[in-house]
Amino acid sequence: MIAFVQSLFLLIVLASVPAFSFAEEAGPALTGLASRVFQYLDAADSDAAERLLQGVLSDESASIDTVSQLIRTNRIYQNQPVGNLPHEQIMIRGQTYPLSLFIPSTYHASQSYSLVVCLHGFGFTGEEYLERWRARLGEDYLLACPTYPSGAWFTRRAEELVLATIREVQARYHVDANRIFLTGMSNGGIGAWLIGMHHAPVFAGIAPMASGLDHVLMPFLANLRQTPIYMIHGVKDQVMPVDLSRSIARELDGLGYAYVYREHEREHPVAGGHYFPKEELPDLVDWFNGQRREPLPTRLTVVRDGSHFQPFNWVRLDSTDPIAAFSDDLVDKRDERIKRRIYAKLDASIGEGNRIEVHTHHVRRYSLFLNGALIDPAKPLSVVTDGQVSFEGTVTPSLETLLRQARLRQDSQRLFPIHLSIAVPTADP
Repeated sequence: MIAFVQSLFLLIVLASVPAFSFAEEAGPALTGLASRVFQYLDAADSDAAERLLQGVLSDESASIDTVSQLIRTNRIYQNQPVGNLPHEQIMIRGQTYPLSLFIPSTYHASQSYSLVVCLHGFGFTGEEYLERWRARLGEDYLLACPTYPSGAWFTRRAEELVLATIREVQARYHVDANRIFLTGMSNGGIGAWLIGMHHAPVFAGIAPMASGLDHVLMPFLANLRQTPIYMIHGVKDQVMPVDLSRSIARELDGLGYAYVYREHEREHPVAGGHYFPKEELPDLVDWFNGQRREPLPTRLTVVRDGSHFQPFNWVRLDSTDPIAAFSDDLVDKRDERIKRRIYAKLDASIGEGNRIEVHTHHVRRYSLFLNGALIDPAKPLSVVTDGQVSFEGTVTPSLETLLRQARLRQDSQRLFPIHLSIAVPTADP
């Protein structure tokens, strides 16, 4: 399972070589360092990456602060094609998928832009959805509409396609990492829920339309603690009954999470109540305009099945009790652990006094990834797990940890030079 997850992330991160360079103003030493840092982050070959990493680590001008600053600010993007780009392609595990993009004609590489990823429904394509969406968002948004057969966005490969789409657009265009949105209609809405829940830290918000979730998937809504939600559903929807969204709203109410839920009574001549009325668009775009991801929140909740052990912002589940694990179709298997919703859960919060409180369920070991924005590395840190002190002492930031995590995550807003592995205390017999 761990090998699968590592392979998945390597595929996503290395899907393409970015169309940017590094700033030249810093002088020869830092220019050379920047070159080596970005070559390492973008290397497609793991052996080459290791050699490049050692080169950075041996550079006397390399420090945690210097490298962090380079990663955050020294990407210089090259100009790329703009306008309607309906026939792009993206490859996942040796298979090519269509990708339709819209880039505003006013795009300039020196400015960062919001990105909306839109997932089509059954019987449609990304190109068709591009036509529907491109006039809706204005000049401040990039739009990416991948195509997946039958709109089966609830599969593992479709999940990989969405994440790789984001990486591909980020590689070519100047995307604001704190302004990435995921939306979808019908089957695409189901995908927005599933992918949005499992990868919540990526998104500034999710907007599922005319969709729903199976009962066994409801616990993953807890992952959306820091991710804004906007739902739209037609009261007269005969394809996806409106009670699917109403059930999700009740679940979110129970969690105490804020969300926006819009119901409409309109009907389309062909689709009936199962569609997205254009009258709902202005409010949705206004909502997009008001959202911005908080890259380093001080409280996180993560619920995992056995097939999603990738990092979740500054935490990661490393080992668990036997728990449910989805198949490649994510929702097609119904063994006893899935039926009983036996998942692992971790709730972590960073409080005053350099103290981290963690509560777990079915977790045996977890990792914390930290930086100076979350804790004070100069002061002793205490970690309390399920009421017991599991770590107390000083932590040592590492440039190697920073670089390895930066390569894995490809997120300049989340740079972590500190890694702590914590064993969950066992209950007294």
